[in-house]
Amino acid sequence: MSKHIAIIGGTSGIGRATITQLLAASHQVHVACRSPEKLADLGIVPQLFDASSPSPLSWPERLDGLVYFPGTIVLKPFHRLTAEDFQRDLQVNFFGAIAALQSALPALKASGNASVVLFSTVAVTQGMPMHASISAAKGAVEGLAKSLAAEWAPLIRVNVIAPSLTETPLASAFLNSELKKEAAAKRHPLQQVGQPEDIAAAVAHLLADTSRFMTGQVVRIDGGLSSVRIF
Repeated sequence: MSKHIAIIGGTSGIGRATITQLLAASHQVHVACRSPEKLADLGIVPQLFDASSPSPLSWPERLDGLVYFPGTIVLKPFHRLTAEDFQRDLQVNFFGAIAALQSALPALKASGNASVVLFSTVAVTQGMPMHASISAAKGAVEGLAKSLAAEWAPLIRVNVIAPSLTETPLASAFLNSELKKEAAAKRHPLQQVGQPEDIAAAVAHLLADTSRFMTGQVVRIDGGLSSVRIF
């Protein structure tokens, strides 16, 4: 059955892969993003949304799902992080999500069976150096998701995907050579980094009725990094 899905962000990487998969499955995709021109080839005319300074959004009367993609990857030692660094990570990852969710809440309630998907990072569970700011912001996202899953049940499900390093434009600085890719892959038990299509498939599953018994969960798609050790 065709669903009405709101996508926040989604102009590249996992977001674009998700939009492509949803369109292929004949869903109605409603996008709000910072660079609408990047989706012109998909026949989509998004409304403007900048997570750094969210503006009001308008949605159809019913939304069956919402996915929030905007994120940041700025890694620094703790002693070099400024208050502005923490504020930016919180704004884009956490407060931007709040603005989007509040704008869409009436339409999500109207569905009666809606699904929200937010994004965290493996670094919240698996402590990593130089991740203090982004881990704090994404930890807030996980806490928000669990609270909303309880508050909005049974009408709206809320789940989180926490990936490891994925080969996207956002992560390009960490994977811009074969040597870096090889080193990143070796850190994972599955000996590979994530691909956008793999994460997008998980998003599609969480939006679908096949995951109707899942809410308040953090799904760790991380090549085994957070839970498996190979000696």
